[in-house]
Amino acid sequence: MSSTLHVFVVSPDTRSERRFDLHITIGQLKSKLELFTGIPASSQLISVLNSDDDPTVVVQLSDDSKALGFYSLRDWQVLKVDDLNPSASFTGQLTDVSQVEKFELSDDAYAERKDSVLAYKQQHKVGRFAPKIDEVREASPAVDIAIGSRCEVESSEPGLSKRGTVRFIGETKFASGVWVGVEYDEPLGRNNGSVQGNVYFTCRPNYGVFVKPDKVKIGDFPELDLDLDEM
Repeated sequence: MSSTLHVFVVSPDTRSERRFDLHITIGQLKSKLELFTGIPASSQLISVLNSDDDPTVVVQLSDDSKALGFYSLRDWQVLKVDDLNPSASFTGQLTDVSQVEKFELSDDAYAERKDSVLAYKQQHKVGRFAPKIDEVREASPAVDIAIGSRCEVESSEPGLSKRGTVRFIGETKFASGVWVGVEYDEPLGRNNGSVQGNVYFTCRPNYGVFVKPDKVKIGDFPELDLDLDEM
């Protein structure tokens, strides 16, 4: 799975698309958000919304010491940044348009634009343009991998072999398509077989990972004697 998270960031004065490394802490994330929201890190309240179309609050990033990846977020969720002390940072004054003449664009004219949020959602099948669950299932190819098989997972780090045992194969609630759940031989994973409260298999913390089938090579892979202190 990718170590980079793509999200929309919204605040009283800003809205943007951002990418963040899942390994940074919430405290470090707040420092980055301060640069383009203008809200001091100490005054930020970060809520995670389900999507751009669904403002349901999934979780609040309240523990500055936790890594961003701890919260099991997914791409294209929304980080809503509120200011707990707006009187000190003047939050919201930049977006006070009460004295500005309103510009209106008709629905037909907006639909014809190629640089709009609507066009982006249509192109990337986000929100209401995303395939329905039944459509995704029909498009999911058959995977010739057996649970219990020994495997090696493709690694972006040269010389690093990530070996383990297949513990799960199928569709999940955290993303569309077929995923392979692997229990690593060493603590090189991201979870314990559970994602966003849903249990797909069980293993020790940081020994579990979910990857696409094309990243998994099945074979007679014995356990490696990894010296984690040197890695």
